Amino acid sequence: MKIRGRAIVYGDKIDTDVIIPAKYLVYTDPAVLGQHAMEPLDPEFPKKAKGAILVAGRAFGMGSSREQAAIALKGAGVLAVVAESFARIFFRNAINVGLPVLQVPGITKKVREGDTLEVDLEGGYCHNLSTGEKVEGKSITGLPLAILKSGGLLNYLKQVTI
Repeated sequence: MKIRGRAIVYGDKIDTDVIIPAKYLVYTDPAVLGQHAMEPLDPEFPKKAKGAILVAGRAFGMGSSREQAAIALKGAGVLAVVAESFARIFFRNAINVGLPVLQVPGITKKVREGDTLEVDLEGGYCHNLSTGEKVEGKSITGLPLAILKSGGLLNYLKQVTI
């Protein structure tokens, strides 16, 4: 599964309260959540997110276990998240809602804002098409990949139980 988009780059320890502030958790529509994604850090994020690959440092998605964080990014139009490391609960929530994620240590040193990236989940790498550099990460295979290819856990369950 390959995904191509332009990079939006952030640093370390982006927590779920930054990804989607608690005051917006009353909403369930992904598009509405997406309008407020990353609001405390970057109020312009929703304008930049459509068709983008979010690149981040260590511990992306740390904090509370709200699945709305992954839903908000997807609702904003983010195609995938590539980070040096993820909070485990965010990583699983992202897969379950159909938001592709890939752990790539050292990625923030290899990507600049606006670079064109190709992310290969099965191959486990991020190819910076702007610089030609390919950075190896941890591939997504098996059940997590099947869930992502189905568009999320609910879609996957519908397919395997019919």
